[in-house]
Amino acid sequence: MSEAAETQSEIFAQMDQVPAAGSDVIAESPLSNFHWKTTGAEAGVTLSEQGLAGHLVLRSAGNSSFEAAVEKVLGMSLPGPLQSVSDDSGRVIRWTSPDEWLLTVSNSDAFSVEQQLRAEASGHYSIVNVSGGQTILMLSGDSAEMVLMKTCHYDTHESSFPVGKVVRTTFAKSGALIRRVGESEWELIIRRSFSDYLALWLQDAAGEYGLQII
Repeated sequence: MSEAAETQSEIFAQMDQVPAAGSDVIAESPLSNFHWKTTGAEAGVTLSEQGLAGHLVLRSAGNSSFEAAVEKVLGMSLPGPLQSVSDDSGRVIRWTSPDEWLLTVSNSDAFSVEQQLRAEASGHYSIVNVSGGQTILMLSGDSAEMVLMKTCHYDTHESSFPVGKVVRTTFAKSGALIRRVGESEWELIIRRSFSDYLALWLQDAAGEYGLQII
């Protein structure tokens, strides 16, 4: 289903990226066909893909109407620099630049959340659904940070990278948006086009510690 609308000077197109019920189209995550190689029973690193989430890029340069719409629809305020906020349903808003945030919701909610935000907001803002172009990897375990230390140059020590912090950085010659979820749990948001390459890299980097896929 697609929808086009024009309100005053605002023109936008919105498309539901979830296949309709009864459709022959089958949604597949970027790594759904990747053949992971696990190593041994003792796993110091655990990896899992959350590949079918809804990803919405939000942009607004100090638009109080848009900020209020986000708080009304999501029950969360837009976080400040390098921070993130989340709720009990699993929705997360991550700061990515001075006027940009990444919101993730369940895939089935992305279309309706965008509709609600557009209905409540006015003025200059942008909402772009990029769900099909990204995937989320969850990296955890006693040796998870060691894998990150081999893979990116950003300081991952808890004094520099506390729980809830978000950074976009070079990651294995590619890039990733990294959020610390817990003491030994990390979220990596990567582009679909680099997903196989980064999966191979992480598989190799975690090999010496033991890798489990869930």
